[in-house]
Amino acid sequence: MIETTEIVLPGIVEPSGLQIRTRELPAPGPEQVVLRVDATGVSFAEQQMRLGKYYGQPPFPFVPGYDAVGTVTAAGAKVDPALVGRRFAVVTKVGGWASHMLVDAAILVPVPDAVDAAAAATVVVNGVTAQQMLFRVAKLRAGQMIVVLGANGGVGSTLVQLARHAGIRAVGTASAQHHDMVRALGATPVDYRDPAMIDRIRALAPDGVDAVFDHVGGDGLKQSWHLVAKGGTLVSYGIASAKDDPGSANLAYLNLFSQLWMWHLSPNTKSARFYNFWAGERQRATFQRRLSDDLSAVFALLAQGVITPQIAATFPLDRAAEALALAESRTVAGKVILTRDGR
Repeated sequence: MIETTEIVLPGIVEPSGLQIRTRELPAPGPEQVVLRVDATGVSFAEQQMRLGKYYGQPPFPFVPGYDAVGTVTAAGAKVDPALVGRRFAVVTKVGGWASHMLVDAAILVPVPDAVDAAAAATVVVNGVTAQQMLFRVAKLRAGQMIVVLGANGGVGSTLVQLARHAGIRAVGTASAQHHDMVRALGATPVDYRDPAMIDRIRALAPDGVDAVFDHVGGDGLKQSWHLVAKGGTLVSYGIASAKDDPGSANLAYLNLFSQLWMWHLSPNTKSARFYNFWAGERQRATFQRRLSDDLSAVFALLAQGVITPQIAATFPLDRAAEALALAESRTVAGKVILTRDGR
């Protein structure tokens, strides 16, 4: 038996209310492996789950952790034993905040040797999200222009780097303290706190932009829609503005979907889409192949130095409460990572 240490989210609590438990992990099933978690991310999903506001989250208590990067230490009877000792990334939605976890071998995505675990963890969910929104949803190409809200964040910073590599110009919103970072990543920064933010973006793109990537939602979604040029796409992928709203998360998402659908069907040449990471999950083989292809493409760019990992801070697993509090403080750029050794 393998002993695993897990971080448990017991209910709607402050970050300090996270619990640590140790238990024995069952032996892997025939098609499973034991993954020793070397790094896992602290993302907006976990922040929403803490508040009970993430769409489709499991009932409390549960172990959060949307993704993980780790090393296979044991394999089931039907799994190639050559996988043991190799590094992989997985996307699980929950369960990643653990020292060891059981996962299906079918969802493993190889991590290049040149990429360390913490760097890889910055782009597992963020990289797939950015890659798919840019090229599968908005279908962008070189010479076009986009606006990325929160360009200093995990998804945003990956979006602008992928755009730069593809020859797509980007305007990125961020607080003034992060403008140098946004500029270094290849985007033109605009202060999201500036009352004239929309006017400043319009001055850079008088005819509108080919896509806006909006994770904020709320009242500002209309502004994002009006920035989109004819033939362009508004891609919504979250409702960060509802984080402190006491209302139901499901109701907030239903209102968002309704608004996007109305815009999408209105008589114009623009489209409004909601990006759902798990869309098509029921067609498991197709979903996993697409995820693996997109993540492998991002890993290759990371290994080549095209993408620079944006690590805000690293913490050992047993300091997950501090890590979550820092991620929620909105004072850091990039992604907070939990690692096996805290480095």
